[in-house]
Amino acid sequence: MVPFHLVSPSPWPILTSFQLFNLVLLNAKKMNNLHCSMSFLLFTFILMIMLAILWWRDVVREATFENRHTKEVLNGLKLGMILFITSEIFFFLSFFWAFFHCSLSPDIFIGQKWPCKGISAFNPMAIPLMNTLILLSSGVSLTASHHYLLLGNKKKSMIYIFLTIILGIYFSILQYVEYKEASFSIADSVYGSTFFMATGFHGIHVLIGTAFLVICLKRMINNHFSSSHHFGFEAAAWYWHFVDVVWLFLYLCVYWFGK
Repeated sequence: MVPFHLVSPSPWPILTSFQLFNLVLLNAKKMNNLHCSMSFLLFTFILMIMLAILWWRDVVREATFENRHTKEVLNGLKLGMILFITSEIFFFLSFFWAFFHCSLSPDIFIGQKWPCKGISAFNPMAIPLMNTLILLSSGVSLTASHHYLLLGNKKKSMIYIFLTIILGIYFSILQYVEYKEASFSIADSVYGSTFFMATGFHGIHVLIGTAFLVICLKRMINNHFSSSHHFGFEAAAWYWHFVDVVWLFLYLCVYWFGK
């Protein structure tokens, strides 16, 4: 048996790519007040999720039941995840660049002050601080879950990953409440744009990470993971810790420095 695994021809990558393109296009039309049916947009989103599930199902089957993920294949998957997280770092770096470019030297068009004239920033000691404590706690509980998985104690591992999922959901709820209470919108000068783009995309990443952890919990229940073979869990943990670190920078720079 060769150490490397060449995947069989699959329709899911190209179909998922088409659906992502359709979703972005329909969202762009919706945001520019062009004709776009909300039901069709929802249908496109659901279809994209279904395609992603089918794609992940094949990967899980290759890893768990067909024993295709050898050491060499796992090294390739780890490198792929590292490169993906690296690309995400530069994605968020663009938001921080825009924020500091505007905040360190505000020009006359925004009132030569930061936050911009007429903007009332959030109190960093209220919901933002609570969300920071929640994400830090979730990082600790996820690390504990990984620790118990390495020890072969799946029951405790599942308890801690379930706690992490609850904390992730709680974070998203509090961020929704924060957005509802905001005195400004994404259309209110460059402060509103940078704030909602940075924190909004981070919120989307939290939702994706939470879904990632739910899948890992389901796979734990189905005994897909062992103490020596659980890269799916490790990838989810890397992604979650990345989300934690990004939030710390957002809290310090956007909420604290930018108040």
